[in-house]
Amino acid sequence: MTKFALAIHGGCGVMAKLDLTEQEWQEARRDLGRALEAGYAILAAGGKAIDAVQAAVVVMEDSPHFNAGHGAALNENGIHELDASIMDGRSLRAGAVAGVRHVKNPIELARLVMDKSPHVFLIGSGAEEFALAQGLTLVPNEYFRTPERERQLERAKQSERAGGAKTSATGTVGAVALDRDGNLAAATSTGGMTNKRHGRVGDSPIIGAGTYARNGVCAVSATGHGEAFIRAVAAYHVCLSVEQRGLTLEQAVREVLHERIGALGARGGIIAIDARGNAVLEFTAEGMFRGCRDSRGRNEVALFRDP
Repeated sequence: MTKFALAIHGGCGVMAKLDLTEQEWQEARRDLGRALEAGYAILAAGGKAIDAVQAAVVVMEDSPHFNAGHGAALNENGIHELDASIMDGRSLRAGAVAGVRHVKNPIELARLVMDKSPHVFLIGSGAEEFALAQGLTLVPNEYFRTPERERQLERAKQSERAGGAKTSATGTVGAVALDRDGNLAAATSTGGMTNKRHGRVGDSPIIGAGTYARNGVCAVSATGHGEAFIRAVAAYHVCLSVEQRGLTLEQAVREVLHERIGALGARGGIIAIDARGNAVLEFTAEGMFRGCRDSRGRNEVALFRDP
């Protein structure tokens, strides 16, 4: 049987099990399962990896339990600014958007940038003008707001006033896939850091930092402290280590997270799939929303590490 596989993440950095009520965890787990099913159904029907990762991310963007789309973090001005990217490992084509405020599903706009424009990266009002031209659904900025994100912003501002860190509560969603034809793809979407400076962009929409895919090698999506992942060119470095240094996917992911990202004083998570359908879901924070399903029978959703 031809191998195919999908892995997803809904962000990492949960500080403790007490940060989530049992109901919140069950609802997040349900939505992770829905995202996994949406993407996997496409692969099982013989569909493309690029369509599978987009479908999975859309489900998580629509859920209030993840920091992307509805439920995205608020910046210092109480505004949502959203970023996303997608990459096709077969052609190395990619699309990305940053700082969008009214696009219901930023990953869909990133896909249109890849498919319907000669560009890779559009930002702010220019990206939203392109969204209008492509007929995408635009929503009021308040659509993305949830009571929990408002509480997180207030806590971050209280910490800042007390001389603590300005930003907190990072998070991202992402998906990587291998289809029956051996094509790899990756997609990532985020609301960024809570209380971030207006105009700040992290690694999620940056090809090579938060997202990368190359057929015959691997597909990668990252989550965590974006500045560190940018400086480490993290997603590309995973693929480069597999392709040119002969590391296994697990070795490459662990090296980037534990050595390169760790050396920069940051933590995070990476999901990746190689050309043989092997999936790695690794993180250095306390927890990472994640899931994986493949044609060999693997089917799991988790948050914390196994006991």
